[in-house]
Amino acid sequence: MKPNLKEKLVNGEKISPILPDGVKNYLIDIDGTICDDIPNEEPERMESAKVYPDALETLNKWYDQGHVITFFTSRLEEHRAVTEVWLNQHGFKYHGMVMGKPRGGNYHWVDNHIVRATRYEGKFTDLIEVKSKIEVFKK
Repeated sequence: MKPNLKEKLVNGEKISPILPDGVKNYLIDIDGTICDDIPNEEPERMESAKVYPDALETLNKWYDQGHVITFFTSRLEEHRAVTEVWLNQHGFKYHGMVMGKPRGGNYHWVDNHIVRATRYEGKFTDLIEVKSKIEVFKK
């Protein structure tokens, strides 16, 4: 179940709603992040991908803590069914899945809401805060 969004007013006008304080909206890649890295050109391998156990444990914990888990994958819409079966067979808890993320990496997300990016480097753990250099719009 997704958390209820909070209505927000600016100058008396409604704007996009926001999540309650402390709730995060996680967008999680699939291939190479929660399981073996399988390209779209080899969909027959998707149903037997090996799950990364630390990813399963961490994501389900975040889900149980009330955060929103959405898989955001470069897999195509035609891979949705095999992906849903695989996620459910392995016990992943999630709220939704967005297919067709652009391939190739080097993502730059521009949004009017706070965006935080975390690069997966081989192990899922709880997140910690660190100072980092980022690119921002010129003032």
